[in-house]
Amino acid sequence: MQSSAEQQLKREIGFIVALSLVVGTVIGSGVFVAPGAVITEAGGSTMALLAWLLAGLLTMAGGLTIAEVSTQIYKTGGLYVYLEEVYGKTVGYLSGWMQTVIYSPAVIGALGLYLGSLVAGLFKWPQHWSAWIGIGTVVFLAVVNSFGTRLGGILQAVLTAAKLIPIALIIVFGIWQGDAPVWGVPSGAPAGSGMGAAILACLFAYDGWILIGTVAGEMKNPAKLLPKAIFVGLTLVTAVYLLVNLALFHVLSPNQVAALGANAGGTAAQMLLGNFGGKLVGVGIIVSIFAALNGLILGFSRVPFAMAERGQLPFSKFFVRVHPVSRAPVAAIALQVVIAIGLMFVSHPDKLAQISVFAIFIFYILAFFAVFLLRRRNGSADRPYSVPLYPWVPSIAIVGSGFVVVSTLINQPSDSFMAIGIMLVGLPVLWWLERKK
Repeated sequence: MQSSAEQQLKREIGFIVALSLVVGTVIGSGVFVAPGAVITEAGGSTMALLAWLLAGLLTMAGGLTIAEVSTQIYKTGGLYVYLEEVYGKTVGYLSGWMQTVIYSPAVIGALGLYLGSLVAGLFKWPQHWSAWIGIGTVVFLAVVNSFGTRLGGILQAVLTAAKLIPIALIIVFGIWQGDAPVWGVPSGAPAGSGMGAAILACLFAYDGWILIGTVAGEMKNPAKLLPKAIFVGLTLVTAVYLLVNLALFHVLSPNQVAALGANAGGTAAQMLLGNFGGKLVGVGIIVSIFAALNGLILGFSRVPFAMAERGQLPFSKFFVRVHPVSRAPVAAIALQVVIAIGLMFVSHPDKLAQISVFAIFIFYILAFFAVFLLRRRNGSADRPYSVPLYPWVPSIAIVGSGFVVVSTLINQPSDSFMAIGIMLVGLPVLWWLERKK
């Protein structure tokens, strides 16, 4: 059942918009940037492709698991609401706090700065303009989404379709015209950390799919749409990642992919389609980031809205406001954008995003384990959707996220402990708010 504030939001999201939110927020710049890092860590083409496949299967296991949770708790707020409903107010609050003050605005800020730099480079503008281009883009998308979920959703669907055009050209022409061997070719790069690190690099490229749950309260039929959008969306993303890497290996040697890094996609497109191809991929990356930013602003803003609706943010009465005409949570959108712009001036919000990834995956584990708790709590009650191959699929999702947490703790201990510190800072805020009540 929706809360009184949540009932003010319009149920306007259908399958196409829901699907575009999954695909559009997952496929950002990673499809072009990550292949070089993955092949370096994996050590060869076959192992790199296997890493992309395994990461896709682990992500799919997580998506199918969350689909069962979300169809029983289809409220606005996503991960924050799931954890609150299953584990109680404090755990849910810590998840929402981390997403609101660091994770969401840092990811938005990092993508905004990256987009600004690419736009400045494409038009040969001075690089000191890049931050202002990024800020202007973030503000523009915030305004668009303030006009309502329908407009933001339509823009997301159009941008997702547009971003897939250059990707499709690389796949088609790469597989068709390329003649380089694909299987069993060593990278030739210095020895990486192995298969585990390669899968980890892939998993970060798959992250973002859970954002679809934040807008469940605005879906026309969440019990039906959520599982369908997650399954179809992640299947499409996995296929795109595998086909892009196959195309790259058909055109460039694994050694070249490793050496070129983020430029591998543009170089391959230029070889296949000339200068036009290189510029097309450059525009494609910009459109891809633009679409991801739109989806993030649309989805992430629902977390502080849900927290404010429960009185778990300072000035909650302000941040729970919904525009009387567009029915969009304009104050919550403004909060996320203002924090994001502040982090953009700090200069390295991407570092903050890396710090928060550790904590986010801890909450992922709790969300996946919630399936077992909900089944025990609800017994044999009918469910709108049940995760297939239970309990193996949820267990795989837990193991995959545990791998990310342990790997980050080992390889980036200072960042991991900083994430825990930022998360715990939220507890005094919660106690203060509870005392005011």
